[in-house]
Amino acid sequence: MIFSTYKFLFLFLPVTFCGYFLLNRFRYYSIAKIWLVLASFYFYAQGSPDFFPFFLGSVVGNYAVGTCLTKMDGEQRAQRKFLLLIGILANVGLLGYYKYTDFFIENFNLLTGSDYALKHIVLPIGISFFTFQLIAFLVDAYRGETKEYDIINYLLFITFFPQLIVGPIIHHAEIVPQFENEKNLKLNPEHVAAGLFLFSIGCAKKILLADPLTTDAQAFFGNINDNLPMISSWYHSIEYTVSYYFDLSGYADMAIGLGMMFNIAIPHNFDSPYKARNFQDYWRRWHMTLSRFLSNYIFRSVYKKNCKWRNYYIATMVTFFVSGFWHGAGWTFVVWGLVNGFFVCTASWMKRKEKKFPAPIAYLLTAAGVVGARVLFVSNTFTDAWNVYRGMFNFNSLGSSVYEILRQCWGFVKANGTCSILLAIGLFICWFLPSSKHMQETFKPDVKRCVFAAVLLVACIMQMNQVVQFLYFQF
Repeated sequence: MIFSTYKFLFLFLPVTFCGYFLLNRFRYYSIAKIWLVLASFYFYAQGSPDFFPFFLGSVVGNYAVGTCLTKMDGEQRAQRKFLLLIGILANVGLLGYYKYTDFFIENFNLLTGSDYALKHIVLPIGISFFTFQLIAFLVDAYRGETKEYDIINYLLFITFFPQLIVGPIIHHAEIVPQFENEKNLKLNPEHVAAGLFLFSIGCAKKILLADPLTTDAQAFFGNINDNLPMISSWYHSIEYTVSYYFDLSGYADMAIGLGMMFNIAIPHNFDSPYKARNFQDYWRRWHMTLSRFLSNYIFRSVYKKNCKWRNYYIATMVTFFVSGFWHGAGWTFVVWGLVNGFFVCTASWMKRKEKKFPAPIAYLLTAAGVVGARVLFVSNTFTDAWNVYRGMFNFNSLGSSVYEILRQCWGFVKANGTCSILLAIGLFICWFLPSSKHMQETFKPDVKRCVFAAVLLVACIMQMNQVVQFLYFQF
């Protein structure tokens, strides 16, 4: 089950919402929490029924390890470290089995000349995200930052359906106190209005913009040849870059909006990343909860001030290597991560040396870097990526005069009329309109915003029979 479906919008959400607040209204607080946990279990089981036992076992197992870590005293330091290591390895091992088995077999065959058959293991939905969340829980328990033993609160933290499948990645200390706050147990009409407003924006991003652009871009990247026109290469690369953002940020907006309806503040994941003027700024704005996780648990584990071999640049490259590998089981993802790491290091070096590009050039270079790196991300092979890069600089495919070039561009835009309009709208939103975070912070439940949200929701409902799967379900 996903958010942008009739079943979720007209059945699951109203039943879950009404049940939760009715139970709280009659002071059945514990039962209300159990109701929300069971609803979240049902939500996950509908999307990935074959893997629900695996998901449940993983959740319970990590609870047992985390509880042991919090109850062990400081004198048992070695035992606590060993238990933490076992817990992390178990989580990483399960993720590795489901996500990377074929990757390792394929590379082993390539290196040794063997011919072991690929397993073609189906990836459980959400495993990349809830694995990171479970690891964060264990580390926080080890550090003494998590001291909550109640299993219902723990299950709410892991399974709360708005963020269960694709994040945002949250911490135990962020979510559990909110479920314990008495003010949050009562229905808040203003929060419901703000949540529906944000949900409608996210839904529109996904259904009205991301889906048609993604379908068109994937058709291009699924049929790469060695003589691509320059216009087509740039157009579809930009198209995928924009569609990918709206797909991810749309889901995040819907998740945050749903959380608000239940009086739960889920951290924002995107803050107008395409307005960034360098890659440091870009990664502060892009998938912020993932960046926070990688910073807290990877970067800080490697970085050591004034240490030659554990300096900022090494720690950054290691962090982005992990990020690339986490995103997908393929060398293109790894290289994508390293390229982004290199760009971040370059931005850091320029800042340290007090070197700056003029603002227009800085924005343009950052945008070009994001688009260029995204080509690696979406391409099936390095050969495909290389052909796209060659196409981007295939000046022979252009006319010999400015007039001819403009005529070709206009002809291409006309031939891709609907997607061209949607792409123009998407770029305008990315560059000139405020972020969802800003809109939430400045939200007022007035008639204008209510009408706007209603129009978006109606438009989305009319297109829900054509919804494309969220892109992060593939990773």
